[in-house]
Amino acid sequence: MKKLLLPIMLYALLVGCDTVGVYEKSTFFSTHAWDSKEQPAFTFAITDTVTRYNLYAVIRHEDAYRYNNIWLDITTQAPNDTAKIQRINLQLADNKKGWLASGMDDIFDHRIKLTATPIHLKKGNYTFRLKQLMREDPLTAMLNAGIRIEKEQK
Repeated sequence: MKKLLLPIMLYALLVGCDTVGVYEKSTFFSTHAWDSKEQPAFTFAITDTVTRYNLYAVIRHEDAYRYNNIWLDITTQAPNDTAKIQRINLQLADNKKGWLASGMDDIFDHRIKLTATPIHLKKGNYTFRLKQLMREDPLTAMLNAGIRIEKEQK
């Protein structure tokens, strides 16, 4: 029985560790401040048009960040399409739980879903551009901002 258990456990570990991430990239703000003139852009290619995808904003900040949210303009350039701008308010904290993120010491990482349900993407190159719209400019205590694309988990 023990000889059979080890191969089963190894198989489960290998299958369970299969990544669903297609793309993740962030821009680091070396001064720990995000100036609204700095608009990080991220380009990636989609080849699998059968699979559906979840899109995420990735935000990393210090505990000294002074707001419960962040307003962003996200510009999406899909293959053979015009650029579309979406203004969104991402909730980073609430008064009961505090930061809605994983954290270590005074650094917090948010991965916030941008699509309510998984979506199909066309074949080709996509470009996402992020612009912070907060009244404080530059926005202090910000470390990174980025995009993550994941295949739908079934």
